[in-house]
Amino acid sequence: MSEETKSLNFIEHIIEEDLTNGLEASKLRFRFPPEPNGYLHIGHTKAIGISFGLGEKYNAPVNLRFDDTNPAKEEQEYVDAIKKDVAWLGYQWENELYSSDYFQQLYDWAVLLIKQGKAYVDSQSSEAMAEQKGTPTQPGVDGPYRNRSVEENLELFERMKAGEFNEGDHILRAKIDMQHPNMLMRDPIMYRILKKAHHRTGNDWCIYPMYDWTHGESDYIEQISHSLCSLEFKPHRELYDWFKEQVYEYSKNTYPMLPKQREFARLNLSYTIMSKRKLLKLVEDGIVNGWDDPRMPTISGLRRRGYTPESIRNFIERVGVAKRENVIDVSLLEFCVRDHLNKTAPRVMAVLDPLKVVITNYPDDKVEWLEAENNPEDEQAGSREVPFSKEIYIEKADFKEEAGSKFFRLKLGGEVRLKNAYIIQANEVVKDTNGNITEVHCTYDTDTSKKVKGTLHWVSIKHAVEAEVREYDRLFMDEAPDSHQDKDFMEFLNPNSLNITKAFVEPSLKEAKVGDRFQFQRLGYFNVDNDSTSNALVFNKTVGLRDTWAKQKPQEKPQQQNKPKPQQQRKAINVIQQLGKKYTNYPEDKQAKVKSEILDLANEVSYDELEPLFGTAVKKVGTRIAAMLTLKVLLANGLEKNDAINAFIEKALEDKNALLVAEAKAL
Repeated sequence: MSEETKSLNFIEHIIEEDLTNGLEASKLRFRFPPEPNGYLHIGHTKAIGISFGLGEKYNAPVNLRFDDTNPAKEEQEYVDAIKKDVAWLGYQWENELYSSDYFQQLYDWAVLLIKQGKAYVDSQSSEAMAEQKGTPTQPGVDGPYRNRSVEENLELFERMKAGEFNEGDHILRAKIDMQHPNMLMRDPIMYRILKKAHHRTGNDWCIYPMYDWTHGESDYIEQISHSLCSLEFKPHRELYDWFKEQVYEYSKNTYPMLPKQREFARLNLSYTIMSKRKLLKLVEDGIVNGWDDPRMPTISGLRRRGYTPESIRNFIERVGVAKRENVIDVSLLEFCVRDHLNKTAPRVMAVLDPLKVVITNYPDDKVEWLEAENNPEDEQAGSREVPFSKEIYIEKADFKEEAGSKFFRLKLGGEVRLKNAYIIQANEVVKDTNGNITEVHCTYDTDTSKKVKGTLHWVSIKHAVEAEVREYDRLFMDEAPDSHQDKDFMEFLNPNSLNITKAFVEPSLKEAKVGDRFQFQRLGYFNVDNDSTSNALVFNKTVGLRDTWAKQKPQEKPQQQNKPKPQQQRKAINVIQQLGKKYTNYPEDKQAKVKSEILDLANEVSYDELEPLFGTAVKKVGTRIAAMLTLKVLLANGLEKNDAINAFIEKALEDKNALLVAEAKAL
């Protein structure tokens, strides 16, 4: 078996087998069939990626077909949003189609089924029908209208279509087997009366086909070769096949190919709701500000938050195609966007929680424009100029009057480097009547070759542009908020999912446009929100520079007092070494999880603890990667590069391991 054959997923194996058995490659055709009753969410991206990905792989057409069979819940707004989302992800469909295009054909086929005694009009109440249907372990029983004559059924069905009856008076059912072990085969409903206007057909119809009847026949009309859907539709496959086999007898000359339905595991994401009904409740109850709220898992929400099409497609590729349901850690999605933005987002300086710094020995009216690199990951990104003056803002968290050896930022008597500028030393503080520090007075040194441990970002106060920053967190605090039978998913809402602050950004951002993405140095990745104007910038936080969620998870209940005390906790650096040992052996999703743990633990490591790992043997790649990840956090926290750090990075860049090289390049 070739390497290429081994790498095929199970759906590709099915297609390859069909091609081997005589299916012409020119007959391959796929579709993505959303129901326009809500916005697409991250779960849909897997189905989108599979169908359109197969289209790209086999150079086959892919239809975008809207299964619009329920006018009570469907709207043109959703159609437009779905088209925008699929196009934004970078996919092109062959045809834009609608199940409503086939209403007449479906009706004509239903009449033929009635004439063959394979469908009938049932006039019972829904409660009576449910009682007769039985249970998974108990067979159903025939209803009183099951043996109506063909003539009576045709007359009633025609009168249903003409609007003579009220909703609920009659339905059309397929006549299959009320004792069938698959409950979906127990005379399923084909048509119901709905006196509601359709977003495309208006009031032309007052009977509408059910999903199971419409979906498979739409595939058949479009001559879809492989109908791919998620696992919950596997029990429906038998009914899918029964319906298409019936209509095949009527139309095999016009539509010679029967579609093949196959199922894959849908995408489940931790800390996320995937139900469109529940997402709609969040919108309707005002928990979020619409379907495109950046906290929503909708594609429009992710786009507004600053996610990129490339990062989502990379995420879907990493998740892969599986036959069994599983839950993917949301940190993998965050890793993918972080990884892409690291390569593409320009670096800028912004201060979210400002503390005023006065450089006492800098001339009052002097302004210097200093060169700053836009993106060290992109050689073509170039540079820009940022203004420097006597008074600047730094982050409050970057200064302490007194601090220990693990604090690489500014403290009284200590020195730090200002990014792209000078080295400053803190000499004294100014406090208000409550003892809060309002200013730090420093002196600067023009000798930038000095060795200092910390580097801070900053913004010149005179040139700073005020902006609103919306910092988003996960919308739910539980890993599976809709999995608790005894609790409503709304109970797990995160009350701190949105924090709005006033920030100050460098003046180059005055020209930023809606959708532009940036790395606020040492803070995270941000993009310009739709609400932004030329006079009032608004930024959304897309994702931090590292995963900090582990710190926020609820702690386990404390042990009872009569239990022995746990042993002294291992040092963070030792845990990091242990995690690194098998890092390269893990699959990608496990690597992302371990990487997140290492980045979190790195906050508890001092440089003196880390430096000995720089000499790790070449063959211990996992440990070297763990050390590189830890170094990344220390540098983000303000550690200044030195000769030992530079040598460690340079050695890693020469390594044969792609993972290590990638992490080294990021530094």
